[in-house]
Amino acid sequence: MAILTSTTLTVTEALKRLLETVTTLDFVDKALSEVSGMTLGQDICSPEDSPPFDKSAMDGYAVRSTDLATGVALLLVTEVVTAGRLPCKPVRSGEAAQIMTGAPLPEGADAVVRVEVTQRNGNSVSIATEPVSPGTNIIRRGNSVKAGERVLSTGMVLNGSRIGALAEMGRTVVTVRRRPRVAILTTGDELVPIEQLPGPGQIRNSNASMLMAQVEATGGEATSLGIARDERDDLFAKIQSGLDFDALVLSGGVSAGTLDLVPSVLAEAGVREVFHKIEMKPGRPLWFGISQSPTRPAPCYVFGLPGNPVSSLVCCELFVRTAIRRMTGIEPAAPQPVFARLEHDYVARADRPTYHPARLTWTNEGLAVTLVPWHGSSDLCGTVSANGMAFLSGEARQYRSGDRLETFAW
Repeated sequence: MAILTSTTLTVTEALKRLLETVTTLDFVDKALSEVSGMTLGQDICSPEDSPPFDKSAMDGYAVRSTDLATGVALLLVTEVVTAGRLPCKPVRSGEAAQIMTGAPLPEGADAVVRVEVTQRNGNSVSIATEPVSPGTNIIRRGNSVKAGERVLSTGMVLNGSRIGALAEMGRTVVTVRRRPRVAILTTGDELVPIEQLPGPGQIRNSNASMLMAQVEATGGEATSLGIARDERDDLFAKIQSGLDFDALVLSGGVSAGTLDLVPSVLAEAGVREVFHKIEMKPGRPLWFGISQSPTRPAPCYVFGLPGNPVSSLVCCELFVRTAIRRMTGIEPAAPQPVFARLEHDYVARADRPTYHPARLTWTNEGLAVTLVPWHGSSDLCGTVSANGMAFLSGEARQYRSGDRLETFAW
């Protein structure tokens, strides 16, 4: 368990304490159709050779290579072998079998010539090509994997190709780490549901939709708990319901204002603070803690994000998504920066390290980054052209086109 401190942490220090606190979730068995993006909880070995037989790599004619030592021959076609059909006849000297891609190789044949170098005339085929060697255009049995060989390892994130490999091996059910259940609770008297026209002094609750999308993009199952008003009883009740989840993400009410009630109400609800306040922009008031109860099998990790939308966005990218990756067994869990070339000059006036919304693009010279026009932590619309963020050190300085910056893709 991380030690409680009132000192403002750097992002690196805070991520370290978060990763010391958060543990992985338990394993569950899931149908193959449900495991996309989940983390594999077992090594998977192939039950059989793949492919299970010698087969043709292309459409053409199965032949004996000795008949084509010079590359030229006139051969009798004895049958047509299609994918999914076994050959009926062996290929003898002077013979060939027309064969389709993926079809089993007939007995006696040890090569396939592609159809483009052949000319069919009734029951015969004339071939004019280079001399043919044994094994030409054949995929041998077990070429991809042999029976008993490990194909997938524990900890792999299941994407399309890995799910396809599981299907090829006949795995209808696999063991994976379960998806974390994440509750989203936004706070503030000024918030109204997104379908409602805001009245004087009100704004729509955009943060809930944004945070749910970020959570689900990382493999979590997000549930909105609605809006908690700036009133202790309402906030306490909604927090209590959120503690039944694997993680509770609150937005708003974590700063130092009169109505910033979240830290004290979390303490009242028995949530232990791990850290509060990060030396970063946007998102300085970030709060993180843990709730453990004998009535729950697993702890609940609690995040108090600043209410300004870009602050919530950035804090979720850096911290909430890190926690989800750790819970689901994805390593490395912490955000991994990639260096990119700055495409323009930029004057930085920030007083602390800044994660600036940015546009990342691949060019012939590698990854490039453009800092998007942005007017601070309330300017969510300024981020819509961004697909990531760039790290600025916090020093007042002139960045030059061509400088290399740490960047993080969203």
